[in-house]
Amino acid sequence: MNFKKKIALELFRKIKHNDAKLHELNYIFWECTLRCNLRCIHCGSDCKAEIEVQDMPKEDFLAAIDNITPIVNPNRTMIAITGGEPLLRKDLEEVGAELYKRGFPWGIVTNGMLLNENRLKSLLKSGLRSATVSLDGLEDAHNWMRCSPVSFKNAVKAISLFARTDNFRFDVCTCTTQKNINQLPQIKELLISLGVKEWRVFTVSPIGRAKNNPDLQLDDKQFRSVFEFIKEARQEGRIKVNYDCEGFLGDYEGEVRDNFFTCRAGINVASVLVDGSISACPDLRANFIQGNIYKDSFADVWQNKYQIYRNRSWTKTGKCADCKVFRYCEGNGLHLHDENSGELLFCHYEKLLK
Repeated sequence: MNFKKKIALELFRKIKHNDAKLHELNYIFWECTLRCNLRCIHCGSDCKAEIEVQDMPKEDFLAAIDNITPIVNPNRTMIAITGGEPLLRKDLEEVGAELYKRGFPWGIVTNGMLLNENRLKSLLKSGLRSATVSLDGLEDAHNWMRCSPVSFKNAVKAISLFARTDNFRFDVCTCTTQKNINQLPQIKELLISLGVKEWRVFTVSPIGRAKNNPDLQLDDKQFRSVFEFIKEARQEGRIKVNYDCEGFLGDYEGEVRDNFFTCRAGINVASVLVDGSISACPDLRANFIQGNIYKDSFADVWQNKYQIYRNRSWTKTGKCADCKVFRYCEGNGLHLHDENSGELLFCHYEKLLK
């Protein structure tokens, strides 16, 4: 890592620590349902068409938002509605309209299966401001990942609808796997042809159900090739490509995304899970839960808890204990730690050194 990059990382480190002290909440996830119309092989949630955990009533979520409103700036606090598949909720527009009334911009994370022109018009009328759509390869690879022969067709349709919508921000996210790693240049051209301006690329970490599926894992050479591809695509400038927000990337920092690595969970990001649990990003459960909207004040929890997120010295154990870049990484993304032992399960920097 060159001297200039180290200086930039030192400055960014100070900014991160100041942000942790201020912990200004400006992004809230709502896991509105665990129901889903797909059974994706890499899904970290136990999502099904029907599920025992019921959808959270909209009134309960809105009450939590009203509780947090006095300590945030609604106009600068994004609410991302996720699941499961949020478009399965028939009252999504009602929730959106109430959020819009309160001044909160809101968006959805969707697989695109249920989106059509009429539903999009309805969502936009309710204040929908942004969206994320998943596209995990060309037709063969995407349908394999999503376990549906029509998923690719519907995802492309949804992307096309968003691309034709004026004054609307959306992006496409792609999980790289053995099935699509060689398709990245073609995926890029497809997205450009569809009018996509922003694209996020992920790698699937070997945790949870993905740990035992070799088709989801990249070897060391393929892993590095993802960052080389993103770097070249960013230099080309035809589409804005970012690697996802997880993982410190050593020499690739500043090259493959708009900012240096930081895990904003619990710093600027909170979530309300389907059972009312208060967490950070929806991937963080178990020991990372900070409270529950059914018995705690959301505002009080945000202001007075989240210490495990804001002081990450506890992550300096195991492989992180003697790591020379720990001061910049601070233990990688928190969702990559075992929720009981705290052990880091996957290190991007370590893999890049191989």
